[in-house]
Amino acid sequence: MKHRLPQLPYKMDALAPYISEETLRYHHGKHHAGYVNKLNALIEGTEYEEMSLEQIIHQSDGAIFNNAAQTFNHNFYWHSLSPMKTEPSDPFRRAIEETFGSMDAFKETFVQAATGQFGSGWAWLVLDQHDRLLIETTSNAHTPIEHHRTPLFVCDVWEHAYYIDYRNERPKYVETFWDLINWDYASKIFEDKEHLKATTMLPICNNPDDPMCEYFDELLHQDMTSS
Repeated sequence: MKHRLPQLPYKMDALAPYISEETLRYHHGKHHAGYVNKLNALIEGTEYEEMSLEQIIHQSDGAIFNNAAQTFNHNFYWHSLSPMKTEPSDPFRRAIEETFGSMDAFKETFVQAATGQFGSGWAWLVLDQHDRLLIETTSNAHTPIEHHRTPLFVCDVWEHAYYIDYRNERPKYVETFWDLINWDYASKIFEDKEHLKATTMLPICNNPDDPMCEYFDELLHQDMTSS
């Protein structure tokens, strides 16, 4: 199958002035597109050609893994951002407070993790296999779904995510990211993950043209078959 570059879930200038239109055009149209195009070229004529993105991530290594994982990570990153102010749902907020002590303590821990990630990588809030909340950083292309963890949101800390707007000031970019978190998206994943056994489809995946639908369908299938 041909993997494709998704449209952004908002306009190119929607995150300005926090993340500029110029950054989004380069980040989405050049970097993300480059990973998708390279992945398609690498898997053509191979056993990976008919696999889903998640299957490729779990079964490949080297350049194929790197481009597949970066494609997934970027797909997820765009949905982690919102031009509108959002708030975590009550159940999600309670879980964060129970895990980290308070929302302020959670923010401080997450910002420290994202800022302190050495070199290129990602900072995630995830659910582990036991539905416990964890802050996880991954280097380069690595992603929590390698280890069957469920991402809730992610901050891209590769320099191309922020260098146009913030130069080498990663801490300033991470603080800005906090103001853009799409808590609605993360809350839906958190709540749907808790109730998969009572659902037939994750309501967050209501656009069949969104490549994240494939991921959430697989997530649903995994939970249904493991129950």
